[in-house]
This record gives sequence, structure tokens and C-alpha cells, in this order.
Amino acid sequence: MDYPFHDQSVIVTRCGRICLKRKKVSLSLVFAGQKVGVKEVGDGVWSVGFMDYDLGYFDLNSCRVEPGENPFGCKVLTMSPE
Repeated sequence: MDYPFHDQSVIVTRCGRICLKRKKVSLSLVFAGQKVGVKEVGDGVWSVGFMDYDLGYFDLNSCRVEPGENPFGCKVLTMSPE
């Protein structure tokens, strides 16, 4: 799996972490051994992606991935008053 639109690809460790710039960022044991893409989207803020899905964001201070929008969730459209 390649991530051409990310800054780099990293393999998640057996304990579910991403090692980036000498920091250990907790992701999930579910992704252990899998390659994920990481991309810097702001000053010290990184996005994590797996396959075609954005999993969430982290910064190197907190070292914890916070979830992004649920790609499988329901999309609720509001009806505009006429």
C-alpha cells in the first residue's frame, strides 16, 4: 500500500503506535503491522490515513490520534424552509 498524497508511509508497531520524529504516537492495536500514511496539515499537526480513509489527527506534543469525521456515519442533510 502506497500513500502518494501523504508526506510519508509508516508501519504501525506491534503495540499500535506510530514512530515519527523520535516520538511514539498511540494509534490502535487494530493497525499493528499495517502501513499508514501521515501528512503534516498544519504547524505540527499531522493527519493519519489508512487506505482511502482519514483516521484522525495528532500533534507531536499530545502523541495521541484524535478521530476525524466518521466516514461510515450517516450524512444528515438539512431541509431549507421554502
